[in-house]
Amino acid sequence: MKLTFLGGAHEVTGSCTMIEINGHYGLVDCGMEQGRDYFVNVPLPVKAENIEFLLLTHAHIDHAGLIPLLYKNGYYGQVYATGATCALTEILLADSAHIQESEAQYQTRKNLRAGKEPVEPLFTQEDVDRAMGHLRPCHYD
Repeated sequence: MKLTFLGGAHEVTGSCTMIEINGHYGLVDCGMEQGRDYFVNVPLPVKAENIEFLLLTHAHIDHAGLIPLLYKNGYYGQVYATGATCALTEILLADSAHIQESEAQYQTRKNLRAGKEPVEPLFTQEDVDRAMGHLRPCHYD
């Protein structure tokens, strides 16, 4: 078994750990970097479609915030978490999508006035909706 710390190892945000066992991949958390450098979110070392599962420890954005982006990039597996975590994740990610879309619109207006390219959000509400269809509540013993 090999563990690769993709986020959260150098600071407290962006928690994401990849587990590799005999060529099979899974993630524990898929968090967003927050703060001044929140666009330093590290790309995965494997294609999203090669990840077989995601275990979500809790619903904070620094642990769950990039789940919609994972689906946008081709992940199609399940997200396993407690029922309470699933319920909170849906609320927090919808709010995050709204913030992503609003910030992208604002930055695009500024950029266009300055002759620069428009900005795309990391993910949209559509990406959140796709991801939420894959939440699987489970009990921890």
